[in-house]
Amino acid sequence: MTFALRLALAVLVAACASRAGAQEVLPSCTYGPGALPTETHPGGLHGAQIPIDTILVLMQENRSFDHYLSRLEGKVDRPPRDASNPDPLGGPPIRRFHQTRLCETADLSHSWNGSHRQWNEGAMDGFTASNVHPTDPSGARTMGYYTRRELPYYYRLYRTFATSDRHFCSMLGPTYPNRFYLLSGTSFGQIGNVIPNLGGPEYTQPSIFEQLDQAGITWRLYFSDVAFGILYGYVRATGADNLKPLADYFADAAAGTLPQVSFIDPAFFAGEERTDEHPPANVQKGQQFVASVVGALTSSPQWTRSALFITYDEHGGYWDHVPPPPACPPDGIGPIGGSPWAFDRYGFRVPFLVVSPYARRSYVSHTVTDQTSVLRFIQTRYDLPALTARDANADPLLEMFDFEKPPFMKPPRLPEAKIDPVRAAECP
Repeated sequence: MTFALRLALAVLVAACASRAGAQEVLPSCTYGPGALPTETHPGGLHGAQIPIDTILVLMQENRSFDHYLSRLEGKVDRPPRDASNPDPLGGPPIRRFHQTRLCETADLSHSWNGSHRQWNEGAMDGFTASNVHPTDPSGARTMGYYTRRELPYYYRLYRTFATSDRHFCSMLGPTYPNRFYLLSGTSFGQIGNVIPNLGGPEYTQPSIFEQLDQAGITWRLYFSDVAFGILYGYVRATGADNLKPLADYFADAAAGTLPQVSFIDPAFFAGEERTDEHPPANVQKGQQFVASVVGALTSSPQWTRSALFITYDEHGGYWDHVPPPPACPPDGIGPIGGSPWAFDRYGFRVPFLVVSPYARRSYVSHTVTDQTSVLRFIQTRYDLPALTARDANADPLLEMFDFEKPPFMKPPRLPEAKIDPVRAAECP
């Protein structure tokens, strides 16, 4: 059986198995590994036709679109006013509410099993039950949302540049597998946050790093406390010169010596100083970190030919009202350990932003994309082949740019990202 036929059958079976399948639009899974951008998007811009020489990717942690941006001005898909989830304690439904605390009382469920229960075949009603905790017996914290009061810098930033209300994480599951999709177009069967034997060659899954090296494209991983990319054996074996502390990002941006592709990691494990926004961390510290990264780029000599993609690895257990649609299975690898579910569906929506002089002003895309779309953009700019069926069929995000009349050759003025000391004192 050919790859294309196997892929088509997998998508068809997934659709038939889903109770919500009758209302779903199946994705086009025409292309497979090795497909070039000129094949998957004939007639579209590619290579040097795209006037961007500096691509940066900043992936934060664990926030859903509705949790952060449901009150964003513009043509975004807003949740119903009476949106709710059942009360696991038997009380009336738990409705959405304005969350004013900058830190959570506890982390939320975002595992493979937990995320699928939250999705519940498209009903989107399992969030509260999966987030029951001694500090929150009804799981109500999943229904909280922020506004410009808590996230003023983000609301201005997302309102200024090009965003999307249909950007999904790549699978219904946690951090590591979703980040693997960004870098490899697949989680190669991983459904949990599993650290490989760092003394050996694992993980050996092909990634964007090999592709860039083979094409002679410069790249770097800028990290705050640890670079996520070191989970790949290739990076550990050959990429030492490409691993740089975060301070080097600011120095390189100021000097105009940023590489052609950069991945920037926040502080994942720094206790009170963590900047990744992973609950229960202070969201304003993450906002301030992102502002510093943006500010360094907009004031860099490389600004006029750059693009920074800002997104979140997954939803972190927070409610969102849009059911994740079906997705192209990346390969023939099933979930390690077995599962009733497969890699044929996106995860929940997450915030997504393009910061660039070419980003469309105040633009909201409604095109379905995921983390592999960022990967496909990099491949499209440098004429690199797809790694899997997922990135081969991913939208390359070109609609979010205006290359003929760039709106932001002169960077816009943005507010300072401050931390409220009174609210910060409420954090544990």
